[in-house]
Amino acid sequence: MNDNGTDVGRRRWEERVDWPLTVAAVLFLLAYAWPILQPDLAAGPLQACRVVTVAAWLAFVLDYVVRVVLSRDRLGFVRRHLLDLLVVALPVFRPLQLLRLVTLLSVLNRHAGASLRGRVAMYVATASGIVVLVAALAVLDAERRAPGARIDGFGQALWWAVTTVTTVGYGDLYPVTATGRFVAVGLMLAGIALLGVVTASVASWLIDRVAEVEEESQAATRRDVQELSREIAALRQEVERLRT
Repeated sequence: MNDNGTDVGRRRWEERVDWPLTVAAVLFLLAYAWPILQPDLAAGPLQACRVVTVAAWLAFVLDYVVRVVLSRDRLGFVRRHLLDLLVVALPVFRPLQLLRLVTLLSVLNRHAGASLRGRVAMYVATASGIVVLVAALAVLDAERRAPGARIDGFGQALWWAVTTVTTVGYGDLYPVTATGRFVAVGLMLAGIALLGVVTASVASWLIDRVAEVEEESQAATRRDVQELSREIAALRQEVERLRT
């Protein structure tokens, strides 16, 4: 059975936990970012941030396990959701849990209008913002205390993330740690994917515009032909009248 099959129980679960998981993801983002942005954070708030990140991670684990249990084709579900499995199974991928924030798109989508292009633009803009923010935080966390690191502030990290995701890459800022370079590779791939989506959206818009122009031209031609036919019919009637 494919992912669009009759897994009614799983779909109902996903609908019920969308907003709680979105809240958990936002809290995770805040708890993840606070110690990075404020390295001298006191022990109390630091411990609270750790508790929140662990609690959010456990919520994601619970969600994944329940979705697997409620799926009729459990092995197929695991194969189709490998990223979710990596997120809950490997601590090195824990920043990817922030991708749960994309559940907000299902709500924002209701206000994007019926145009598919409008939804794509919203998705691209929101996903780009999330990816850039997460990458900036992750690379700053990895690079800040590394010997010879060039990225030691959030402003620099954010600038690096923007130049990398847009495939510009000025070269003055680059990660020197293995973790930072891993983040850079992921960000480069995300930039290529986003560029592909933007290119496809622009191409789709151009095709639609050409189709609209052609349709308008064909409609105008049909109107002209119909008008000429009416005039010819009227002339014939006038000729017949004069003959009689």
